[in-house]
Amino acid sequence: MTDASLHTGAGAPQRTMAGKLIHLDPQDNTAVARDSIAAGTDLGHGLVALADVPAGHKVATRHIARGGPVVKYATVIGFAGADCPPGTYLHTHNVLMDEVQKDYRFAQDYRAPDLLPAQQRATFLGYARADGRVGTRNYIGVFITVNCAATVARKVAAHFDADRLQDFPNVDGVVPFIHQQGCGMEGTGEAMDLLHRTLAGYIRHPNIAGALVLSLGCERNNLDRFFRDTALESGKMLHTVRMQDVGGTAAAIAEGKAAIRAMLPEANAATRTPQSAEHITVGLQCGGSDGFSGLSANPALGRAVDLLTRNGGTAILSEFPELYGIEHTLTARAKDEETGRAILDRIRWWLDYTDGKDVQMQGVVGPGNMQGGLANVIEKALGGAKKGGSTGIQAVYRYAEPVTARGLVLMDTPGYDPVAATGQLAGGANLIAFTTGRGSCFGSYPAPTIKLASNTPMYTKMLGDMDINCGTVIDGATTLDALGETIFARILATASGEATKSEAAGVGADEFAPWPIGVTG
Repeated sequence: MTDASLHTGAGAPQRTMAGKLIHLDPQDNTAVARDSIAAGTDLGHGLVALADVPAGHKVATRHIARGGPVVKYATVIGFAGADCPPGTYLHTHNVLMDEVQKDYRFAQDYRAPDLLPAQQRATFLGYARADGRVGTRNYIGVFITVNCAATVARKVAAHFDADRLQDFPNVDGVVPFIHQQGCGMEGTGEAMDLLHRTLAGYIRHPNIAGALVLSLGCERNNLDRFFRDTALESGKMLHTVRMQDVGGTAAAIAEGKAAIRAMLPEANAATRTPQSAEHITVGLQCGGSDGFSGLSANPALGRAVDLLTRNGGTAILSEFPELYGIEHTLTARAKDEETGRAILDRIRWWLDYTDGKDVQMQGVVGPGNMQGGLANVIEKALGGAKKGGSTGIQAVYRYAEPVTARGLVLMDTPGYDPVAATGQLAGGANLIAFTTGRGSCFGSYPAPTIKLASNTPMYTKMLGDMDINCGTVIDGATTLDALGETIFARILATASGEATKSEAAGVGADEFAPWPIGVTG
């Protein structure tokens, strides 16, 4: 264990050194290349690049002795594997990970949201539901207890195309939610509980006006037990079909179509009405991160989260394997020691779960992350956590648990985007905000995904998938605060029905991916 203090502050990007580098904090001994830099380039202030440095990657701004801390965001992200003179290119070849003594400082940095009075809060046009929650979309969902019913679900949903829904303009669509589980799995315990929570969370989701649940009939995820354990009840807007009971595939498809037809008039009766932004819950996601993500898209989204929580809304920060190494910064922001210790409990679970496995929690990030300039999971975590803004952490939830607290909360999910977002949506997120540096084509149902590009070249290249260009911060064309206001405005517009790029492309149904945590046998 290396003894080194870890700072928790992280200053806003400051363009210094002739604009070629972005120096984030006075305590940093690194800076980020705005564009690709050739060896020998004069970087200003007596600093010369000693090697080629790709855009988004790091340069040593002062001498770092072998074994000395490498500091970014005013936080140690690793230790020098060799002597690094000023101008040295810093990456996986010379930035090494090691354990660091951490001061958890439970709740010492906690800051409650500065809530606006109810009458001053922003509004959007949403679907008010009977349970008091508000939807941002209005779908009918087709669900399965087991993969054996997947084909029936797809055929039932596909039947209700645009032509057949033209008489129901307030229904956004009929969507199948297909998964690979439900049988050949543990009958009791965490795996089944997690699957139950996920399915029930989607069925009850405020964006789901009605639901059809299909089963084979003999699966381990028994339909009767599933409804009993999750307190679901069949009714006017929740139908079930057992394939073995009705006579097989063709009969089940016919029964399913009839069930959807019966629900369509009631679903279509829902209309959008003005609602407080306190009813918006945003799942925060990042995927394909690069060296600019933590400088532009993530902190800009964090500014928007601060605005959302000030208006009484909720944001869910997840992907616990990608928070490893900076958990002490989160425990300091927790509302109390109990909440802080819940964060540590989940981090320790992940350390045991991934011990000896070739996954990023053991230090090595994905190939795209490395190509984008991220040296290790700590550097990635520091940038990723910025999505959560600056307010205190109100609660910690297990995967797919219903989120009831307002403000910033954490949910324990894997780092894999579809699985992580599925947990957030099951918990009640009615919108996803997804930052990306390398470029992601992710989408989600039943809640829309807003995608935020960290850099202008990628945004320009992937216009069909990106909703907002956060690279304007890197370009010097705007500020994080101004961009945060833009993102918050887009959240309100999207919640009111404005289509995102992923919705326009029809992306989202196949991204339903409950966490396959258990044994398959």
